[in-house]
This record gives sequence, C-alpha cells and structure tokens, in this order.
Amino acid sequence: MNVIEVENLRKEFKSYSSRSGLKGAFRDLFTRNYKINRAVNDISFTVKQGEMVGYIGENGAGKSTTIKMLTGILTPTSGKVLVNNMNPHKEREKFVRTIGVVFGQRSQLWWDIAVQESFRLLKKVYKVSDQDYNEHMDHVIKTLDIGPLLDKPVRKLSLGQRMRCELAAALIHNPPLLFLDEPTIGLDVLVKLKIREFLKEINAKYKTTILLTTHDIADIEALCERVIMLDEGKIIYDGSLDHLRGNWGKGKQIEFQFASSVDESLLLQLTSGFHVQWMKGDKSNVWIAQIANHEEMPEIISRVMKAQTIVDLSIKEISTEEIIRNIYEKGDANSNLEKVIMNV
Repeated sequence: MNVIEVENLRKEFKSYSSRSGLKGAFRDLFTRNYKINRAVNDISFTVKQGEMVGYIGENGAGKSTTIKMLTGILTPTSGKVLVNNMNPHKEREKFVRTIGVVFGQRSQLWWDIAVQESFRLLKKVYKVSDQDYNEHMDHVIKTLDIGPLLDKPVRKLSLGQRMRCELAAALIHNPPLLFLDEPTIGLDVLVKLKIREFLKEINAKYKTTILLTTHDIADIEALCERVIMLDEGKIIYDGSLDHLRGNWGKGKQIEFQFASSVDESLLLQLTSGFHVQWMKGDKSNVWIAQIANHEEMPEIISRVMKAQTIVDLSIKEISTEEIIRNIYEKGDANSNLEKVIMNV
C-alpha cells in the first residue's frame, strides 16, 4: 500500500526585484518587476508503507519545500498529493493526526515549560488516551533515555537532549508516517547513533514509514535502502542505495602519504594514460587517487612509488558520500545520473 503518492508536483514562488534610483522607486509604486522561481518542478514518486526513504540534495534543491507540501504547510502550485489517502492541505485537522514531523531547526516544544508538560499538552491535542500514552511513551522515553530531562524546561536542554525530546514529541500519537527534516543536524556521534537505533526499532516494531532529509550521508546509509535525489527541484535519481553505489561507486581509492609535499602536475604526469582522478587529502603531503579500473592499481602504485618516497598507503572503497559529492560537483547532476536512471 502506498502511504505517499506524488504526481507532477510543482511549487512556484514569486520574487520581486526593485529598480535602482529615485525614478525606479517611483515606478515600483505602480508596477513591480518579478520572476517566478520553481522550487519543486513536476516531481512524481510513491512511498510504500514501512519504507525508510532518504530524500537528499544540495541546499535549495527543494527538499524542505517538498516536505512542507507533503505535511500540508504549503499548498502546491499544481499537481497531486495524497498522504495516508488524504489531501494534506485540504483535510488538515484529520490529516495531522496521522503524521509526525521533526524539523531540525524548529521546535514543537514550549520553550519555558518542562518537557513533560509539553508532552501532556500534545497528548491532549492528539486526543491520546492515558492508557495508550503510558504504554507507548514509557517505551519511547526509556529507549531515547530522556527520563531525567522530563522535569527540565526546554530552554535548559542541550541541542542533543532537545532533539531526542523533539523526536519523542512527534511520536506521542504513534503516527504511521514520520517526516524527519535534518533531525541530526549539529548532534554528536553518540546522540546520532541513539536516534538511528531508535528509528530502526520503531520501523521494525510498528512498520512506521519514514521520509528522511539530511546532509549527513551516514544517516542515509544507516537507515535507508532507497534514496531519492533532487537537483534544482527535479528528481534525478529514485532507486536503491546499492544500485547507486554499483553504478557510481566502481573502483577504489588509494591514499598516498608522501615524505614531503608533491605537486599535482607531477602525479598527473606519472599516471598519464590511466583512468585516475587525483584529489587533495587533509594534509599537504597526502593525495588520494580515485581509480575507476581496479586492474590498473598495481601499475599506478608502482609508478608513484618509483618516483616518490611514500610514508604510508591505504586502499579503500569509494564512499557513498564521495559518490554523491562527485555527482553534484560536476555541475550537471541531471546528465551525470542519466545513465543510472535509465538502468533503474
């Protein structure tokens, strides 16, 4: 069963520009120059019950705008949206009882009152019975380890503590669908791990559907088997993470640590004729060779070792983060992924 159905969804914003000078300001009183910005450009996708989907893209790609339309905060310019078999912005009151939302940079908890008082208020809003609240939230509070935080005002919590409480608040009514927009932004490693494990648990226990937007690729790798990639408001890839790795993660990375700093031109000269891309490492004497054909590795290593003194060398698979970064950095992510999309 599809929990989310999106067809030709579009969102446009009108932006005004001011003319220069006194004459221009006077003309602006009567006519304004404006242009239409298309934040989301005719996208279509579906999400099935129980899926955990990563929704990724650069800043300004349209991720948050999509989430706001799916949650009923924004009204689409055109297109069809069905979430839990409802129109989010037309059946607002009924619809919000079936979803949970966590925005990493916005809070749904009241700033000056204790966390547990916010929970009680939300319990009333969602009309959750005492029995259901106690049975479900006892487990949530224990798993997220927020028991000691319940009697503290939200303003006195650290970012990691607040985000765990925000996640608990979104689950008070145990919604079948959870939207997470940058839920781990600015959090330390331990808190991130705790949140990831909790999300896996509720997905396994309640078949909770999760749509996750994040710039932390480690979150995607830990939670999602499927990713949807956006670029300039358009979907450029919708498929499995393994398929993306398989098509764009072929090859190896060799990290060379030289005895002294080495110029890139020398490395390019040494490996001329091979399918290799050189990238600067985190130190002046470290260079990383990204090799598409693993059969060329021995000869590349041999040539570099004969010409330069090497202190250390390591070989590793190309990471998912590196794959996605390369796709976007090449300037035209849409054409870069055309081959992938054709093979999905």
